[in-house]
Amino acid sequence: MNIVRKLSILSVVMTLAGAATVAHASDLCKVPTDEWQPKEALQEKLEGQGWKVSRIKVDDGCFEAYAKDAGGRRVEAYFNPKTLEVVKQKFED
Repeated sequence: MNIVRKLSILSVVMTLAGAATVAHASDLCKVPTDEWQPKEALQEKLEGQGWKVSRIKVDDGCFEAYAKDAGGRRVEAYFNPKTLEVVKQKFED
């Protein structure tokens, strides 16, 4: 196989992989709003786990919480608004 063909195949594979990642990111929380729990329910859940919540907002169909976890780490986390389960989170130092 020549180098041009290999690069073409690699380009197609990378494009498809990138498209799949973008689609997944926008599909984190596809829940009809009439099935959502109130933000206060999420706040109570997190505080019950020792979190100190500074803000909860809606982003891309998910609840997005800014808080400090029980260990004192700053965390930004996305939650399914129906189940209140974590769908994505990141910790800041």
